[in-house]
Amino acid sequence: MLLKPITPCLWYDGQAKEAADYYVSIFPNSKITSVQKFNDSHKAVTDQDTGSVLTVAFELNGQPFVGLNGGPHFKFNEAVSFTIQCKDQAEIDYYWDKLGEGGDESKQRCGWLSDRFGVSWQVVPAALVELMVSSDPEKAKKTTAAMLQMKKFDIAALKAAGDS
Repeated sequence: MLLKPITPCLWYDGQAKEAADYYVSIFPNSKITSVQKFNDSHKAVTDQDTGSVLTVAFELNGQPFVGLNGGPHFKFNEAVSFTIQCKDQAEIDYYWDKLGEGGDESKQRCGWLSDRFGVSWQVVPAALVELMVSSDPEKAKKTTAAMLQMKKFDIAALKAAGDS
C-alpha cells in the first residue's frame, strides 16, 4: 500500500470496510485500494479475530484515506471534518442526502453534517466565499445571517438574502 505524504486515517470500531464501501459508492473516481486483515501476530496486542479487517485503504475522488479498526477507544467529533466543494445546488443536495442518511441530524448546521459513522462533512457551494464577501458590507452581513440559519445550504436563498 503506497500512500501519499498526507493521508487521513479514520479510526473505526469494526466498521472500516463498511464505511469505505459506503463512501466509495457515493464519490466519483473512488475505489478500495487494499485491505489488510488481523493475523495471529496481532493477538499479542489486540483481541481482534484473526482474519477480520485491520485497515482498508481507499480513495475518494482521488484523495487517499485509510480506515483503521482500532476499537471503541476513540470517537469522531466535529473537531475534524471533510469539506466537499459543490459546483451547484444539485451537487449539494446529492452529497447532503447521501452522507446525511442515517447520520445525527442534531449536528446539521451551516452546511455541516455527521454521517452514520460519526464522520463530519461540510457540504458547501464552491462559491460560498464569493457569496459571503462583498464590497457592500450590508450585502455580506445579510448573506452571512442567512447562512447561519441554514442546515443544508441553499444557493438561491443565499443570493436572495444578499440582494434583499
